[in-house]
Amino acid sequence: MLRFFLHYGIHFIVPLGIAYFFFKEQRLKAALILLAGIVIDIDHSIATPVFDPMRCSIDFHPLHTYWAIGVYLILTAVKKTRIWGIAFLVHILADTVDCLFIPGNFD
Repeated sequence: MLRFFLHYGIHFIVPLGIAYFFFKEQRLKAALILLAGIVIDIDHSIATPVFDPMRCSIDFHPLHTYWAIGVYLILTAVKKTRIWGIAFLVHILADTVDCLFIPGNFD
């Protein structure tokens, strides 16, 4: 249960908090973009099975690889793409926390 609340809390509550505290002049737009960061889960559709609760997404799915994470970091350096980069990194954080609950990961 803790795993579920941490994972989805980071996916949905953290983006709203970031929008509220750091994007005060564009809260709604920022919140929607930050929540849209979940779009990178589209890469799960090419996995078999699509969902496996014992599989760590990090470095397994194409949009969750270390190369992709590097691109997300670069996105945060450019003002026009910063919020998207943050959105994708928050998503990666949620998935990383989820991986901590899978035996054998990050030992």
